[in-house]
Amino acid sequence: MSAPLVARRDGSRRPSVLLAATIAALILLAGIGLAHAQGMPPGGAGRGPTEVGVMALEEADVPYAVTLPGRAVASAQTEIRPRVGGMVEEILYQPGRPVDAGTPLFRLEPDSYEAALAAAEASQASAEAALATAKATVERYERLEGVGATVSEVQTARSNVASAEATLKSAEAAVQTAQLDLDRSVLKSPIAGIVDVAAVSVGAIVTANQTDALTTVTQLDPIYVDVSESAARIIRVRERIDSGAMQPGDRMEAELTLESGSTYAGIGRLVTPGTSVSTTTGAVDVRFEFDNGERKILPGQFLRVKIVIGTQRAVLVPQRATTRQSDGTLTAFLAVDGKAQRVVLETSGTHENAWVVTSGVAAGDMVILDGLTTLADGAAISPVPVTIAANGVVQDAAPADAAEARSTAAPAAEAAAGGN
Repeated sequence: MSAPLVARRDGSRRPSVLLAATIAALILLAGIGLAHAQGMPPGGAGRGPTEVGVMALEEADVPYAVTLPGRAVASAQTEIRPRVGGMVEEILYQPGRPVDAGTPLFRLEPDSYEAALAAAEASQASAEAALATAKATVERYERLEGVGATVSEVQTARSNVASAEATLKSAEAAVQTAQLDLDRSVLKSPIAGIVDVAAVSVGAIVTANQTDALTTVTQLDPIYVDVSESAARIIRVRERIDSGAMQPGDRMEAELTLESGSTYAGIGRLVTPGTSVSTTTGAVDVRFEFDNGERKILPGQFLRVKIVIGTQRAVLVPQRATTRQSDGTLTAFLAVDGKAQRVVLETSGTHENAWVVTSGVAAGDMVILDGLTTLADGAAISPVPVTIAANGVVQDAAPADAAEARSTAAPAAEAAAGGN
């Protein structure tokens, strides 16, 4: 009889145990919800402000530069065409090799020009002899004038001398022309540069001033790089100079980045400033000249051109303190009254691993350097003064710098503590 009594006791106790477990679970869930509502972790105790490294922003005089796409252009280029006709007897150069101005490139068959020169020289000699005879006749008639020669004969003799002199001048001109034609049978480079592959071969017949060039000579040293800058930006730069926000440099220089990403060693010099605005693009064309003795830059090559216009006073924000958002905007976090405040930055370039910022921050602002991926706008923070070493590593600030930074960050820390 005792067994059924025990069974009844156990059965009557089971509902009360289930009820107690249910109440405990509800209390636990309520506590977790309250903790979340109060910004506390489920463990019960409230999480303190996030410790972050901060650094005071400073102004500095930095170069104002713009980077634009550019194209390399040969400083000189000429097409070689014959000025006389004939058969190509010899090609005197090797394609791709540098040549000096005056270097022979082609030789045409000279036989006909040598013969023409010889004939012209013979005509000149005949004219010289005829002139000598005419002069001798004049002298004889002048001695006999009034005795054995009439006035008419003397005048005729003098006329013959003038005619002989004219004939001699014509013969001399013919010799010069024949000599020029013979000289032009050897085609020479008018400039120093690199010669292209010949468009003709030995034995080809060419004509004077033909349309097709025999080859092309291109001067690569120096070489030009042309860039186009928008007229609107040029106006803005001039306005900044006029307002004193920017100091123009003594001269405008340029640096090149090659297609490989490497920086070209030479510095470009402005040779052709823009003088007009394109009616189709609204841009101004500018040309720079670069030394190119090693011929690393070739005509038509695409380049990135960094043009240093002057210097400006600007705030520098370390690049590691910024984040590029999905919409392309550049942002950073500032320590403001114990909170992290996200700001949008406007920049005009970079300088020594820092953004040159024109809008969004000011000198003296405390920028946050670490924890950016998990930091939220408005999050409570505890600022710690830090600096960035030369190798880019964030480290604790030096005592003097830390004291100065703490004096700036103290109100923020107090505000954060008061908020908790």
